Amino acid sequence: MKIIKFPKKIYFLSHSSVGGFEEGRGALAEHFDFINDDDSFGQKTWELAEGEMCRTAVNIALGKKFLSHKDLSFIMGGDLQNQCVASSLGTASFGIPFFGVYGACSTATESIALTSSILNCCDDGAIGCAVTSSHNSAAERQFRTPIEYGSQRNKSAQWTATAAGAFILTSKKTEKAPFVCEAMAGRVIDGATKDAANMGAAMAFSAADTIISYFSLSELKPSDFDFIVTGDLGFTGSSVLRDILSEKLPAAVSRHIDCGTLLYDKEKQDIHSGASGCGTSASVLSCHFLPMLEGGKISRILFLSTGALMSPSSIMQGQNIFGTAPLIHICSSV
Repeated sequence: MKIIKFPKKIYFLSHSSVGGFEEGRGALAEHFDFINDDDSFGQKTWELAEGEMCRTAVNIALGKKFLSHKDLSFIMGGDLQNQCVASSLGTASFGIPFFGVYGACSTATESIALTSSILNCCDDGAIGCAVTSSHNSAAERQFRTPIEYGSQRNKSAQWTATAAGAFILTSKKTEKAPFVCEAMAGRVIDGATKDAANMGAAMAFSAADTIISYFSLSELKPSDFDFIVTGDLGFTGSSVLRDILSEKLPAAVSRHIDCGTLLYDKEKQDIHSGASGCGTSASVLSCHFLPMLEGGKISRILFLSTGALMSPSSIMQGQNIFGTAPLIHICSSV
């Protein structure tokens, strides 16, 4: 494995978070840019609703800095639907070059890392957009069963977030904007389980591998970071990760925090083991961590979205769930 050190700092020029009904009842609701109590987002299907979330997130992020679609060189988009149709169809009307990214729930970090890599090769001041989404109802009927079926969820199961995050990135120095200075791809790691209702535990092994590998290669220590953030391990997966780190890298345990445990109110919402879906880490990064970096409340985070690399076919064929956890190092400019 190798840490990618970007020659240019890639700044978060703007960002946005969009959520649905459950997100509007959650612990971070007041920090979202836009909440729609109707998960259909005015569309006829759940799949089209997710595309509308992507479009809305990008428009909000652009609007914050009075930018238009023409200011973007490209969009890097990803979601949980087959062939990334939510992000591609949702942003098709913009007429902007599009890269489709699929890393399951690791997509937010992967898309930001790839966008940063491309911007490092572009002229100074080029602007790109990374957008990631997931929709509970669209994901449930693709990976499991339609909600109307009424199947019972295991306690280790997580609630797929109806959420999106969009990030406008640029190499042009931007006052008080956090920036990406490093990235690292995650290896594909066997999660040692076939249980699709326990993806958090399966992804914990890849998160541990990335964290341990990063600190074995970096001159930095866990204590140099305010938080080591994982994407959506939830409560069950976070517990597994802490057990692994307690043995392999104890100094990282106290710095760890998980987006899947932050998004909802465990006491008031029936979310079992927490949030999942690639919209989880995307929206929580935008509405929670980036504002803290912008305000100087924290100075440095290690951010890993965690992805369960599985499909309905792989599960039915009895294959183990593998995971991956790409990483980005984000610093405050304040």
